[in-house]
Amino acid sequence: MQRRHFLTHAGATALAGLGLSGAMEQAQAQALPSGPIKLIVGFPPGGGADALARVVAQKLGALWGQQVIVDNRPGASSTLAAEYAAQQPGDGTVLFLSTINSHALAPAVMPKLRYHAERDFAPVALLGLTPNLLITSASSPVKSVKEVVALCKAQPGQVSFGSAGPGTIQHFAIEKFKLLAGVNALHVPYKGSGPLLTDLIGGQIQFTFETMTAATPHLKNGRVVALAQSRAKRSPAYPNVPTMQEQDFPEFETMNWYGISGPAKLPPALARRLNQDINTVLAMTDVQEKFQGFGVEDGGGSVDRYGDFIRSELAKWARVARDAKVSIDS
Repeated sequence: MQRRHFLTHAGATALAGLGLSGAMEQAQAQALPSGPIKLIVGFPPGGGADALARVVAQKLGALWGQQVIVDNRPGASSTLAAEYAAQQPGDGTVLFLSTINSHALAPAVMPKLRYHAERDFAPVALLGLTPNLLITSASSPVKSVKEVVALCKAQPGQVSFGSAGPGTIQHFAIEKFKLLAGVNALHVPYKGSGPLLTDLIGGQIQFTFETMTAATPHLKNGRVVALAQSRAKRSPAYPNVPTMQEQDFPEFETMNWYGISGPAKLPPALARRLNQDINTVLAMTDVQEKFQGFGVEDGGGSVDRYGDFIRSELAKWARVARDAKVSIDS
């Protein structure tokens, strides 16, 4: 209650300082578009990014009393969608589900990107972070990371690991596993987690370091099994799944993250309004339950928090790509 009072008082003081014309300009900047709002997702339906986007879109639509439409534009590890979103008007009619793929990994390994993750986007809010899960089909005889390593050594270059595309966090996790385990395995890229999981369940590929968000529905219905999770500590969503570090990979840690961004010309006042409403959604009990079930943690906070987070991720993965000499033409 005190925080709400402080924010209200601060807003009133700011408006008084702006004067009438300045206050009107800020009010207009904070106003939502009158028509439908699109949330662009760079992956197909059925994956983790899509699942989170639909939860947030539905709640924001109800909060605003207007349509928030999830627009799936898969391809090139979400960079095609990012390029499209960056070119849209900055009036709030188009938002983008920015992820580690579009805003950290792709800039690190794709030198020919036609957008800049910082210059061409306005950060709005961090939705959360989630581990990866090393999963396989429920019919697979492999039951541990140790057995995965043994299989890869017995069949060098033949054991298949799927990813949501070149330069995605699944791809980075595969390369990190190969390096640390000292094995050769086959990387099979897809255009998102949806088709990847379909083939994993059907036995066309053997393993993937899938995002916990995308893997969870299939784990719950018994179609896949989890062999390990990738953050240093076990997620509360999967307390019985050991980490890679617990299974003789002390240097292995990867995670995915999701946020909301707008085109660069999105007015700062509107970005703050959107941030406030997204934080309201993230605080809803049923949203928290869904996010916790997906293993999504540590979301929320200010516009500046998300902007600082993106900058730190860009720097981190640029170092990783440089040190590992990883580059993908785009």
